[in-house]
Amino acid sequence: MSHDAPAAQAPPLVLTIAGSDSGGGAGIQADLKTMLALGVHGMSVIAAVTAQNSLGVQGYWELPVEAVRAQLDSVLSDIGVHALKTGMLASTALVETVAEALAASDAPSVVDPVGVSKHGDSLLAPEAVDAVRGTLLPAATVVTPNLYEVEQLTGVKVVDESGMREAAEAVKALGPRWVLVKGGHLPGEPADLLFDGEREHRFAAPRHDNRHTHGTGCTLASAIASHLALGADVPTAVARAKEYVTGAIAAGFPLGTGIGPVDHAWTHRAHMRRA
Repeated sequence: MSHDAPAAQAPPLVLTIAGSDSGGGAGIQADLKTMLALGVHGMSVIAAVTAQNSLGVQGYWELPVEAVRAQLDSVLSDIGVHALKTGMLASTALVETVAEALAASDAPSVVDPVGVSKHGDSLLAPEAVDAVRGTLLPAATVVTPNLYEVEQLTGVKVVDESGMREAAEAVKALGPRWVLVKGGHLPGEPADLLFDGEREHRFAAPRHDNRHTHGTGCTLASAIASHLALGADVPTAVARAKEYVTGAIAAGFPLGTGIGPVDHAWTHRAHMRRA
């Protein structure tokens, strides 16, 4: 008589396609930490490598298209995914390659249209913006631009919360199913607007007096993808992701001499303190 334990079942599977952050606060590293914290299995396709620290991005090198395509094929052909998330894609060729993979997949995708780093460093070639507009956004389930990225993609400049609906409509016209316009750079409480062309959902959170916010965009998009993989609908996934990111910002810590990261393990640390 066998007493073997039943085989463990894999958690939901989420794939991030993004750039690597050597400082560990954003990019692929933030994505995988977020996924682990939220109970899904994170996998990665590295599209670019950055040399960066708390002071900024000192350089970046995009991977060849064939290397990105091979990573995508490896994961998608054998393992599969329940959700995908994209981040820094750097060039037109990489944007188009990834857009193709998103369009061919039945899994929901969260596109973080990364154009610039927290320190103001450009992470997307100017000529690649058209490819983001024309190929990547139409393949997205949810796109999560900040106000700078909204302006880069649509020309709409938001100066206060009343302008966010217009911004959401302009991004929605580019083809994604849902748009989450992030209002964290506006004065007042950080409010985000989720829009599907008809319905509007507003998500507000307290503003934490904390400069250690490196990786917030990557973390939010990864958290949304994780909750979609866990079975939530889009508004629920965004609400839960916003809650996770707000806690991570509150627990952000200093690192180096510049901007520190959010704490991806804040729920774990809070649990350890209570134990």
